Amino acid sequence: MCRGTCAGRSDSMTDSGAALHEYLAGLDYPVSREDLIRWCQENGASTEQLQAVRALPVDQFSSPTELTEALGTLP
Repeated sequence: MCRGTCAGRSDSMTDSGAALHEYLAGLDYPVSREDLIRWCQENGASTEQLQAVRALPVDQFSSPTELTEALGTLP
């Protein structure tokens, strides 16, 4: 289970990716991209943040670290 910030912030992480961390508290892993989208919607993520989640290059995340790395790849 992820509490607070899920993992350390990558220097290359976009503002959208970094801002998403506030919506990820309490998330259980593994998590699919679809479940992540639903979680963010239910927790008030912006349209821009939801678009960022939809653009993630991976369909399944097994850990907060894996998700943080994927968020760091966003343009």
